[in-house]
Amino acid sequence: MGLLRALATIGDYFPSPPRPARRPDLKRRLFYTFLALIAYFLMASTQAFPLAAYPQAKGPQLPVLINIIFASARGSIAQLGIGPLVTAGLIIQILAGAKLIELDLTKPEDRKLFTQAEKGLALIIALVEGLGFALYYRATGGLNMYVIMAIYLQFVFGAIVLMIMDEAIQKGWGIGSGVSLFILAGVARRIAWDMFSTVKVADQYYGFFPYIVDSVINGSIDMNRLFFGLVRVENQTYVLPTLTGFIVTLILIFVLVYLQQMKVNIPVVTQRAPGIRTRVPLQFLYVTNIPILLVGIVFSDLLLLNNLASAYLSDKAPWIANALRALVYYLAPPRSMLEVAYNPLRVTIFAIALVGLALLFGFMWVEIAGLSPSAQAENLIKAGLEIRGVRRNPKLLEAILGKYIYPLTFLSSLIVALIALIADIFSAYGTGMGILLAVGIVQQFYTLIAYERALEAYPLLKRLIGE
Repeated sequence: MGLLRALATIGDYFPSPPRPARRPDLKRRLFYTFLALIAYFLMASTQAFPLAAYPQAKGPQLPVLINIIFASARGSIAQLGIGPLVTAGLIIQILAGAKLIELDLTKPEDRKLFTQAEKGLALIIALVEGLGFALYYRATGGLNMYVIMAIYLQFVFGAIVLMIMDEAIQKGWGIGSGVSLFILAGVARRIAWDMFSTVKVADQYYGFFPYIVDSVINGSIDMNRLFFGLVRVENQTYVLPTLTGFIVTLILIFVLVYLQQMKVNIPVVTQRAPGIRTRVPLQFLYVTNIPILLVGIVFSDLLLLNNLASAYLSDKAPWIANALRALVYYLAPPRSMLEVAYNPLRVTIFAIALVGLALLFGFMWVEIAGLSPSAQAENLIKAGLEIRGVRRNPKLLEAILGKYIYPLTFLSSLIVALIALIADIFSAYGTGMGILLAVGIVQQFYTLIAYERALEAYPLLKRLIGE
């Protein structure tokens, strides 16, 4: 707890927006949420000064998956995105779930301690990550320390602004959370770029629809581009958006919408009215996208280490640089379905690593995030619920719930891993993980807006639920 309180002390110095004296109505909150979205797009589209004057300074090329998860944009003020905040939250939640720190989030004082510690740790991570990115620009562009310091401060400033906007939205100025909003914005930005970008690569439009319109007008449709998207320019191969990727994107959206509506119902009865039966629903995608999120964080950390090792250890410790380079090569996602044919070993190793780590992280997350059979059994008992015909014994309830929860954990971890794998192989727009996140977030926003509209339409409901 000493470390947690030290982080919370740092978080106390973090600028914090005040709560509204009276919660704004739905239209005003939607307007403020829209303003936060515009601010994010401006930050993600504004290059850090003065990087535009140094085209030779190339930042680390992080996977598209990480750019989407952390809502980051290379070289922009939003270079760090929400990465520090997401990483800090995961670290503290994992420590609390593993009982390495004593934290009861049902208590207001512990929730406040968690929030402040999360902000403090996020600030530290932003300071460290921003320095790593800035030093990488120095290594690739030969920039002096004054320029690097200016770039570094802008990266940290961008992360702090995003954290402040996230907190303001959660405190009642907006709808939902800033983290979800910025992730959704990043996914939408990527999909829109794949569909409508008018940038040209080898005399071809990058965006799929501009390419189709131009090809139909000129009568020069390239089947290789249409289905595989491979374009080679000066010994470098680019993978452009394809018809196959567009179709797979639509299919994955429909599949995910269907799967997220699926639930496994556990029949229970209440002690207060034993004759009344009800059901406790468990999501079929029980671990949602957390396993792939953690896998993506691991892969991105390896890529960042590889970039730093290539820049600083190629001469001093070449064996470390070579080992990381080989590891990153095999753990990089396939860029096209043709890669399955001409490089099956690499695709197979990536698939095994992706699925294996997703299953490992899925079971780990269930145990440490309060989703395990023992935790759910305890929740049922506290709520006065019991399974019909089973004594109120935590061990018996745990054994029965384990028959539901562990298979759901395995299946949901496997499914989200396979969705991410299929999306990478067929070059889906926005990546499979991005689509998975976007569908879930859109559903959350729809539920929240419907809930707020119901409260405004029926004011009596506010009294009944204590609003």
